[in-house]
Amino acid sequence: MREFAGKVAVVTGGASGIGLGLATRFAQEGMKVVLADIEEPVLEAAVTRLRQQELDVLGVVTDVSKAESVEALARETLAAYGKVHVLCNNAGVGGPTGLIWDMTVKDWQWTLGVNLWGVVHGVRTFLPIMLAQDEEGHVINTASMAGLTTGSRVYSVTKHAVVVLSEALYTGLRESGAKVHASVLCPGIINTRIMYSVRNRPPELQNTPGAPLTERERERQERVAKLSREEGMEPAQVADIVVEAIKNEQFWILTHDYYDDQVRRRMEDILARNNPMPFRSRLG
Repeated sequence: MREFAGKVAVVTGGASGIGLGLATRFAQEGMKVVLADIEEPVLEAAVTRLRQQELDVLGVVTDVSKAESVEALARETLAAYGKVHVLCNNAGVGGPTGLIWDMTVKDWQWTLGVNLWGVVHGVRTFLPIMLAQDEEGHVINTASMAGLTTGSRVYSVTKHAVVVLSEALYTGLRESGAKVHASVLCPGIINTRIMYSVRNRPPELQNTPGAPLTERERERQERVAKLSREEGMEPAQVADIVVEAIKNEQFWILTHDYYDDQVRRRMEDILARNNPMPFRSRLG
């Protein structure tokens, strides 16, 4: 897919971070863009800013963890624009930190619900629409470098799952001869606010509703935020990389080569039957 003008893109997690970077770039390319996000005030502000630039965008409040919400997103998209050509399953949360066996059922439900089920719902809902159009299209699933390296957190589990889901999607589309292509985006350190994603954790999935963060949680949150601000790639640059990948039908979209040795070591350890060597991310 090399022509973007006049086509339609849907971006989940579109009100901020990578999602807003993608939505902005697509709109600047002449696309009609639907921004989906659970955070309504931030979504409204993003849509207003883009419309002030005379870009054709629509905001739809969406909880990607719920099938019916994603299905409603599809209905609103078709009602407004009639088609879908690019789908970015981008919404994500950082999830809780700590030892995997200490995680509660609610910890798992929250992180899996957004990071994995959000992608599942997006694919299940939008792919039949895109295929029925019989036009060129592209699906971008946002994973992480945590999906390619040895993980230690719930977040890593979800991102590995998104990578494999995307591989299955890609091979299925190619085997069926579809005009729709697929990619998986595995960002490194990006200047976003994902470390504050607990702000959108539903009360029913909080272990202790209303409880403040612990001192350790606050310290990590601020440390990651500082690193992201000072060293993170800007979302607009990620969007540039994604647009080129779509044009080139490139499946693997990696934003940094910093992690190449970690990925290579993991692959080599698997083939050598070596025990895992935990990946120590700079994000902790």
